[in-house]
This record gives sequence, C-alpha cells and structure tokens, in this order.
Amino acid sequence: MPAPSGIIIIDKPRGPSSMHVCANIRWRLRAAGAPKNIKVGHGGTLDPLATGVLVVLVGKATPLCNAVMAGAKEYLTDIDLSALSTTDDAEGDLTPVPVDHPPDRPALEHAAARFVGTIMQTPPAYSAIKIDGRRAYDIARRHGTDALTDRLKPRPVRVDACEILHYEWPSLRLRVACGKGTYIRSLARDLGAVVGAGGYLTALRRTRVGRWTIDQARSLDALPDTLTQADLLPVPPTGEIDPTTAPAPHATPDA
Repeated sequence: MPAPSGIIIIDKPRGPSSMHVCANIRWRLRAAGAPKNIKVGHGGTLDPLATGVLVVLVGKATPLCNAVMAGAKEYLTDIDLSALSTTDDAEGDLTPVPVDHPPDRPALEHAAARFVGTIMQTPPAYSAIKIDGRRAYDIARRHGTDALTDRLKPRPVRVDACEILHYEWPSLRLRVACGKGTYIRSLARDLGAVVGAGGYLTALRRTRVGRWTIDQARSLDALPDTLTQADLLPVPPTGEIDPTTAPAPHATPDA
C-alpha cells in the first residue's frame, strides 16, 4: 500500500506549537499503518498563542510547504492598546503606557490605513528571525531583548488590508490580510505607537492561507484516531495554491 500523500487543514487550538500539531497528525497516520518515517510538515507557523488555519502537508505533498507559506493570509486579531509587551503578545512582561486622551476611532482608522501596502516592519524580539546564525528568541531568552537593539532590521512586508472591526478603549479588533513574513504582533505594536499608545496581541486567529479557509479546517478533537489517504485532501497544482491576485505593492508614506 503506498504511503498517504495529501493535505489536511487543521483549526489549531491555542496552546500547542505548529510542530506539535504535525507530530499529532503523524501519530494518527502511523496508527493507521503509514510508514514510521512518513513526512509531515506545515505551510506556515502559528505561535502557540494563535489559533486557526494550519495547512498540514503529508508525504509527497511536503515539497509544497514553501509554496503554501508564500500564499496570502488573513487574520482576526485582538489588541490591547494600554500596554507594551516584551513579546508583543500577552505571554510577555507588560509595561503600562499612560495615555491621557485615548485615540478615537477615526484616528485609529487613519493610522491603520498607513500600514496598507508595502511597509518596512521590524520583527518582534521573540521571533524565529536568524541573527548571526541564531534565532532571535534564543538571544532574547538568554540575554534579554536589549541584546537585540539595532540588530533586528526592518524588512519589507505586504499588508493588503487592515480593517477595524471593533473598538472600545483599550480593546481593538482588526481584520488583517497580508503576505508572507508579516508579523501581526509587530503590526499591533507599531499601530499603537502611531496613535501614542501601547499595543500587544491578546488573541490571534488565522482565517485563511492561500485557497484554504477556516470553514474547511478540522479540529484535532474531531479527527479519528487513525488517519488514512481518505482523510486527506488532494494536492493541488502549485499555481492553484493561492488563487487570489494580490494588489500591486505600493509604498505607504510614513508607514
């Protein structure tokens, strides 16, 4: 019997890492008789705090990991504007940011519009970016975030949409559509800075990766204990992984 190959879309819960999810899928495949060395990978990391669409690739589908990672993504994110975090999310140490006059919604909408297009973005200190061969999060954990001052360089990323869905100080909810390599944690931090406030993530949910949406995702709890070829989606041609046509990147003043 040939080894299973295909794709399974998981609604990742809060807590486990993306690689832990892959290990869970591998265990279920092996339980159904798949080879012990069956390859399982994913098409774009979600932090343990984050939930939502995780594209898991199995067997001969794993070479498509990079193509999936390059696809457009959409997120729903909750942001607290009252403080900054060492990790730019709720897992870090918080420092309150005094704000005498909280920004109104028009001010936030104006600020959000500045982040649409191709922008220069500095990754979070606790990120997987490599600096002199070491992950930034390893340096931050061992030496503190000050050790990364001037070492994390801004880089161009693409944001296709940054839409305010709800705002009641200090809580802000956004819908963000973006390209590969965009850190929503950095977007929260930088958006807050523009309006003279803090900014860190309290929740993040990915709702789309390329052609796959949250409506197609399955929770780990709902999966059978054994996964077979019948449980996997077929592998699409590379050109159909992300059928969306992204708008042409453009520079955004003062982004």
